[in-house]
Amino acid sequence: QVQLVESGGGLVQAGGSLRLSCAASGASGSAFSISAMGWYRQAPGKQRELVAAITGGGTINYEDSVKGRFTISRDNAKKTVYLQMNSLKPEDTAVYSCNRAASPQWVWGQGTQVTVSS
Repeated sequence: QVQLVESGGGLVQAGGSLRLSCAASGASGSAFSISAMGWYRQAPGKQRELVAAITGGGTINYEDSVKGRFTISRDNAKKTVYLQMNSLKPEDTAVYSCNRAASPQWVWGQGTQVTVSS
C-alpha cells in the first residue's frame, strides 16, 4: 500500500515562502513515475481543491490563484513531489496534501498545515 507523507508546512508571514515535500513510500518506481501528481489544499469550512499538478511527462497546470507564485516539481528517483510556494498570502492558509491527480487515488496522508499571517 502506498503511503503519502507530506512535510514542510509551517507558520509564515505574508510574502514569505515555504517548500513542501510529499514522499510516496510503497509505490513502485514505475507506478509513481507515470502518475500525474497533484498538490491539494483544504481550508477550514471549504472543500479540498487541486492547486497544482504535474504529469509523468512533466506537463504542469496551476489553479489561477497560485499561478506565478507556486511551482510544482517532482523527483521520480526519490518518488517525491515538491511545491515551492512564494509570495504567500493569508488566503493560502490550509492543509496541503498530495495525491494522484486522477483516479484511482492513493490513500490520503495527514497533510501539512500552512498558516500565513497578515
